[in-house]
Order: sequence, then structure tokens, then C-alpha cells
Amino acid sequence: MSHPSYLITSISNSGSAPENSFRKLQNAAACPSAPYGEMFKLEVPSLMVGTLDSLMTLSDELGKTDSIIESIVRKVEKSSMELAGKKATELTVGGVPSTRYIQQFAWDYAKYPNRRPLKELVSLISSGVSAIDEELKQLSNSYGDKQATLQDAKRKKGGNLMTVDLNDVLEEKVVKNLKIFDTEYLKTVFVAVSKGQVEVFEKEIYSLGGELVGYGGPDWSRMPNGLGQPQNFGSQVDRHQKKGSPVVPGSLEKVMADNDSVLYTITVLKGMYEAGYYEGEEFVPGTKIDLLEAFSKILREKRYAVRENFTYDPSQQGKSAMMMEQLQVEVDNMRSGLTRWCKTHFGEAFVAWMHIKVIRVFVESVLRYGLPVDFTAVLYKVASGKETMLVNALDKTFGETAKDDDDPDDEEYHDFVLIKFEP
Repeated sequence: MSHPSYLITSISNSGSAPENSFRKLQNAAACPSAPYGEMFKLEVPSLMVGTLDSLMTLSDELGKTDSIIESIVRKVEKSSMELAGKKATELTVGGVPSTRYIQQFAWDYAKYPNRRPLKELVSLISSGVSAIDEELKQLSNSYGDKQATLQDAKRKKGGNLMTVDLNDVLEEKVVKNLKIFDTEYLKTVFVAVSKGQVEVFEKEIYSLGGELVGYGGPDWSRMPNGLGQPQNFGSQVDRHQKKGSPVVPGSLEKVMADNDSVLYTITVLKGMYEAGYYEGEEFVPGTKIDLLEAFSKILREKRYAVRENFTYDPSQQGKSAMMMEQLQVEVDNMRSGLTRWCKTHFGEAFVAWMHIKVIRVFVESVLRYGLPVDFTAVLYKVASGKETMLVNALDKTFGETAKDDDDPDDEEYHDFVLIKFEP
């Protein structure tokens, strides 16, 4: 949604009545002879000045604070628009459109006491907006995670045997006819294969992982008299001189198929214990090697879908659909809650942003015009496409410093305070 742009301007009263300055500002750029925008009086409260050094330091910090708060306001607004989609409506500030709030601005003395030191006041405002930013991150992350869970559930529900919840497609009579093992050393796993890979899969399954299992042991042919007797072979025994696949021969079974894929079961050696040995006089303890994870990795590299951690449970049939419905309700509730949160906190962040703008006007005016504090500030609602003409008109009326328009290194400077505001 497009919003009008504003220019906040202040000039020194030079000891005259503020009404005179107001008329000068109006005649310069917001009158029939200079119709470049609509002008509104900007009430700047009496703030604590402090020292000149502190004001100069604060002036630099305020520019950064202004940009940070603006980015957070934009972030909340963008989140709200994305959540609402086509139903998006203009966000309000305290129940009124942001333009009306700006044009009718009044300092919130209860929330931001004007007699606090300026540095503390700026810190109070920025910390409040930072808390809004942090809360938005947390809520957005939670909502995003819940959305991802729902999308994953939908993908599995509408997917093939490589992704679908197997409890929803397997029949109890089919499972009863399968040989399923889950012992200390054997594990039956379900593997889904796309139809284009079936022939290769069935041909190579018993040779996959052929380097994983070591079947070697002592070479008794060299010392047959020692067969069965305790021996210290130490590191001389090559336990991997004979290798093979962890797949149990003859264990491949076809379970079912759909239009895209085929589901199989295979029984695999879970792990392998390599016995300890003596290294000289020192005994090196044996180790147990996890073969299942290593074999599953090989299958995944071949683009075969290992349906890990699946245990058939007939009572779970249909529960994935119920879970998906529950997830949808939770996502909808979180979206509604986050939308309401954005509407509320957009107003809070915007109020903080406007107060920072007013503080900037005060600080820049004191630095520009000196003490005692004596200036008049106004807000121009710029007419479409007339910002340059408005600024030039102000320069013509209040400018005293000659500018070199041909010098590209000449930074934009004005003999009055001028702060852009594009809500």
C-alpha cells in the first residue's frame, strides 16, 4: 500500500512569535502560490538539552536508531500483509490511519516522559521496539515451523510409497505374511524403490555394502594343531580379509506396489562385534560396529528410500489424517494470532518511530539554532511528485548559503532543519 511522504522542517523564531514562523513556512511551500504540499503544525515538547557534546553524539546515534526502528516497522507491516494476503487492510496506529496519526501527532508524556535525559529517552524507545522485533522473530519462526510440519504431513499423505505413512497403506493380513525380525543382531527394514530402479535393485541388493562386514579370522590352515585352543594372535589377524554384505541371503520380499514405486523388506545384520586382541602383553578391547546405519547410507546414496524407524501398528491407521487436520487448525490459529499481534504492535512501533523523528527535530534544531530553545517545526505532506520543488522553495525562502549545483561532492545542505519521513 502506498503512503504519502512527509518532510519535517524547523526554522528559528529569532525572537519573534512562533505564529510568524508558521506563516513563513506556510507561504514558502504550502499556499496557492506555492502548492507543493499540505502543512501541519508539529508540536515538539520541551526536552532536556544536556551538554553540546552529548547532543552531537546523540545526533549521530539518532540517525542509526531511526533507520533501525523504520526497518522493524516495515518488517511488522510486511508480515501482516503476507499473513492477510488478499484480505489485507491498512494497519492503524491507535485505531486511526497512520497518516492521520502523523498529521495530528501529540507527544505521549505518560509513555515517554519528556523530563528524562535524552539519551535515556532514546534508549527507552529503541529497547521497546527491539523487544517487538525479537518477539516477531520468535512468533514467525514458530509459525514457520508449524507450517513446514503441515506441508510435510500433506506431502506424505499425498505421496507414494517412498514418503507416505506406511501404516495408512499396509494391510494387517499382508504384514502377517512377512518375515519381520528385530533382534539383537538382525533387523528387517522397509525399502521403497521407484519402478524405474526395480530391476537394478533386485539384482544388486545382496552385493550392496559388500565392504562393510568382515568375516575373516585366524588362518588355522597354517597351524591346524592349534584349532580350538586359546591363542594370542594379536594384530596379525586380518579380520577383514573376507568381506561381504550385511543383507541376509534370501531375505528380500516384495510387499506391495503403487503407480510409482515398489515396497520391499530386507533383513540386515544390525552390527558386528570385532573381538579384542593382544598387542604384545596389552589387551585391546573389542568393539561393536553399527552396520545398519552404514548400510542405510549406501541405500540412500542409490536413491532407495529406507523407511527408517517404521514399526507397523494397525491402531495408527487413519491417525495421520487426524493429525493433519489438527495441524491445519493449529496453523490457522497461529496465523490469526500472529495477524492480531502484527496489527497491535505495528501501532506501537510506529508511535516509537514518530517520537524518534520528533526527538531528531529537537536535537538538530538546538544544534543548528543554539540556546535558548526557540524554533517552530512543521510537517509537510508532500504533493505527488513535488518534493524537489518544495525543498527548492524552502531553500529560496530560508537559504543563505550559496550552493554549487555542479559539484557532485557537495552534500545536500540546507540552512534549516529538514528530515524526510516516508511512512
